[in-house]
Amino acid sequence: MTEYMHNPTVDVLLDRRSIRAFQQEPIDPQILTTIEAAAQHAASSQYLNDWSAIRILDHTLKQQIAEVGHQPYIADAAALYVFVLDEYRNAVIARNSGVAVDSDDFTLNNSYRFSQAQNDAVLALHAMETAAESLGLGCVILGSILNDVPRLIELMKLPEYTYPVLGLAIGKPAQQPNLKPRLPRSVQFFDNAYNSDPELMLQRMSEFNEEVHQYYDLRDAAHPVPTYDAQIAQKAVDQGVLERGLGHARAQGFDIER
Repeated sequence: MTEYMHNPTVDVLLDRRSIRAFQQEPIDPQILTTIEAAAQHAASSQYLNDWSAIRILDHTLKQQIAEVGHQPYIADAAALYVFVLDEYRNAVIARNSGVAVDSDDFTLNNSYRFSQAQNDAVLALHAMETAAESLGLGCVILGSILNDVPRLIELMKLPEYTYPVLGLAIGKPAQQPNLKPRLPRSVQFFDNAYNSDPELMLQRMSEFNEEVHQYYDLRDAAHPVPTYDAQIAQKAVDQGVLERGLGHARAQGFDIER
């Protein structure tokens, strides 16, 4: 096996794991300022800066978001952020500069801009997560907050041209889970062109399947997780998630067919 090169940044990234149990200790305000600055220094498509992050301070609101996510530990995090793709701010700026935001001349609400703003929000969140972990904190990225997008929009009073992307819970770790297995490099990194040979792909995945099956998630420490192929097969037929997401995006003013 090829040995990795190491430095503090690489080691933080290679040691990344989701933390779902936190110590009941506050985070130093200087640390929060630092990791927020790290998020702001992430790459931004066309310099539109089309994301925002809402820090949830109110404990009742934290509990309500935890209920949306069906994960009580969300309310226990010392810091909780919800990242949103945000074209509202740019719409306000454009309208002030004479752009007819309610006409077809306004393009910041089309499908391409929606996906790029979503990408920007994810890049910013990942920068914040990495910075937090480098300072000894634990994090978990929360896709579960999208279980009920209309409720989340209502709770955070999100205006049109915004849409929730992911949450990030941060705190001092109260657990040390094992690293979750990662795909073999040979099925995820290719040279020059995509290797679409299904037999070769499945052959290289066979050992990984067993490795995943032997992994014990602390959320259900008594049982190994399903094999990777079983997980993919189950998720591959869930059309409801996509349809709900498209409908909610339209309700927020995005013309996702354009």
